[in-house]
Amino acid sequence: MRLSAFDFDLPEELIALRPVRPRRAARLLVARGPETHDSQVEALTHWLRPGDMLVFNDTRVIPARLDGLRRRETVDGSGEARIEVTLLERLSPDSWTAFARPAKRIRAGDRISFGKDLTATASAPEQGQVTLTFDRAGPDLDQAIGEAGAMPLPPYIASRRAPDAQDDEDYQTIFARRDGSVAAPTAALHFDDVVLAKLAAAGVLTAHVTLHVGAGTFLPVKTEDVSDHVMHSERGSISAEVAAAIDAARAAGGRVIPVGTTALRLLESAAREDGTVEAFEGATDLFIRPGHRFRVADGLMTNFHLPRSTLMMLVAALLGVERTHALYAHAIARHYRFYSYGDASLLLPNG
Repeated sequence: MRLSAFDFDLPEELIALRPVRPRRAARLLVARGPETHDSQVEALTHWLRPGDMLVFNDTRVIPARLDGLRRRETVDGSGEARIEVTLLERLSPDSWTAFARPAKRIRAGDRISFGKDLTATASAPEQGQVTLTFDRAGPDLDQAIGEAGAMPLPPYIASRRAPDAQDDEDYQTIFARRDGSVAAPTAALHFDDVVLAKLAAAGVLTAHVTLHVGAGTFLPVKTEDVSDHVMHSERGSISAEVAAAIDAARAAGGRVIPVGTTALRLLESAAREDGTVEAFEGATDLFIRPGHRFRVADGLMTNFHLPRSTLMMLVAALLGVERTHALYAHAIARHYRFYSYGDASLLLPNG
């Protein structure tokens, strides 16, 4: 399938730079079978049934954007340069891979200082990425990153305003428990204690899995044939207890509805041929696009995604390309807010 099949025009004013308050006040576009309904997240129970299960990603976003100063001994004293890095994946207690900008200013062995208490030695850059070996490890490194780093807002927000203290709360879900993501599982940003209490009272079940979201989620697809795209890898886990609970919900007739594309990718990665879920620990590079046979997910709650993105392709795999474009056209015409801080959709292809 051609990349152009996933293109659309989005007015810039529909890109949300801040979330609505309270979280549950976000709008919810419901695609139930062939029907399309305008609703709100607060009314989510209207569209769900007792015994349905929502599956949340409990990853926690770390302050992965670091501003550094490269220091290098030179004869002319020109050895300092400002470097910005975004941490990608932890390799060991003291090392991370990272995007670096501008990478061309880094050579193997360069020392980069992040504030007064954190320093790393860089590898030679490859396609904009470096490996950083820090001068501390384990919890000490985590604490230092927490003090020196900033919330890694998506490029379409960061290019229009700087992150601030409010983002420390806004860009973190209430389920966040396990450090490791450099981007939020944004569909879950709409949930608060009020919504969770309503879900419980309505008999809707919940479960938590973990997929640490990498910065690769924002990388553009550059191949015209989407099947040639190499999907980024992310690490995740599903406990045996959670896998059994998901299987029990499905066996009892409940629908399994991941909240966010990250939770969906992890569930489908852990699915057996018969649709049951096995415990999972490791990495997944599953690329869900039209033609994928869903084994576990009966629907999806998600935000509105960038054109030509792997996330839009995932939605099209669930709904079909034509239905996805119709839904997005509806959202644009009715001024839904797009992307990470935007509104949500509930996709129930079988009604």
